[in-house]
Amino acid sequence: MSDAALDALPLMRHRLRSAHVRRGVAAALVSGAVYGLYSAFVTKAMGTGVWATWYAGPLTGTMILLLGAMASAINDTVSACWAVLIAAVKGKLGDLVRCLPTKPGAVMMACALIGGPIASTAYIVALRMAGSLIIPIAALCPAIGAVLGRLLFKQQLNARMLVGVFVCVGASILIGSQSLGDGPGGSAFIGCLIALVAAFGWGLEGCIAGVGTSLIDNEIAVAIRQTTSGLTNLLILVPVLAAASGGVAQAPRLVGQAISDGPAMLFFAVSGLFALFTFGLWYMGNARCGAALGMACNGTYSFWGPFFCWIVLGVVFGGAGWALAPVVWLGAVVMAVGILLIAVDPVAWLTNKAAA
Repeated sequence: MSDAALDALPLMRHRLRSAHVRRGVAAALVSGAVYGLYSAFVTKAMGTGVWATWYAGPLTGTMILLLGAMASAINDTVSACWAVLIAAVKGKLGDLVRCLPTKPGAVMMACALIGGPIASTAYIVALRMAGSLIIPIAALCPAIGAVLGRLLFKQQLNARMLVGVFVCVGASILIGSQSLGDGPGGSAFIGCLIALVAAFGWGLEGCIAGVGTSLIDNEIAVAIRQTTSGLTNLLILVPVLAAASGGVAQAPRLVGQAISDGPAMLFFAVSGLFALFTFGLWYMGNARCGAALGMACNGTYSFWGPFFCWIVLGVVFGGAGWALAPVVWLGAVVMAVGILLIAVDPVAWLTNKAAA
């Protein structure tokens, strides 16, 4: 190899890495938009058919959790069916089975347990209680992930990233303040608190998933994640909550009524497909551009969530009450700025642009 070719190697490596990162950023940004679509359709599913009847009646706190867990279980199980079907079509079923007993497979199962039974159920319960108001609060997960990454894995958390964390927290307070009008015991306020549980769970999942997605195909990873989450919710969490709300025998009866409701299941089929794509793109983005930047770009669902809830539920299906107050939209934009500040050094970025 000539001296000129050797001299050009660093530049080639830089360009390849930059292209890899750009593809990761693009995947993570699209995942944020797709998550907004998932949020809209899973909310529509929970307001259709037998679900509308259940939520129309008086509900105890345990029953609210049970219905949220059941919706999460059905959504993730349908999503897992989509994932297995796509893996079969692409000839990856053998790879899926072989990955299960490996360390990366175990990592993805751990991610599923954190992000599924805990975070996803909390998110769906909060979404049902407070609507799209909670979406920007749940989008705190990149800020929480940055802090957890520092505490658990000694990842970088400098002054700029801390400023981004505080910007995100301030934005969440701004958004959450809109729920205080119904009092500290109101459903919207409680929904916002529950949304923080989802943010914590997904922040922890994002930290752990960075290990698994660097060693495993992202389609295999998300198939393991959705299957583990769906089955754990369906076979463990739903029966436990059913027992707490009056009898474990409620679980098969309620699940049977839910899956036999054709119109609602149609919306769950759509939300499950969007859930598969959003997590798959998120994992792809994390693997290509790093967990911090991938989570930050995915966090743009703080805007896309309310936007698609308004479009799908308010405009398309004619639901009332999905338009958000201007201060909520402002909070979503401020949070997006904070999220990007966590992941990107604006001075270095502007310097590089000027140099280019």
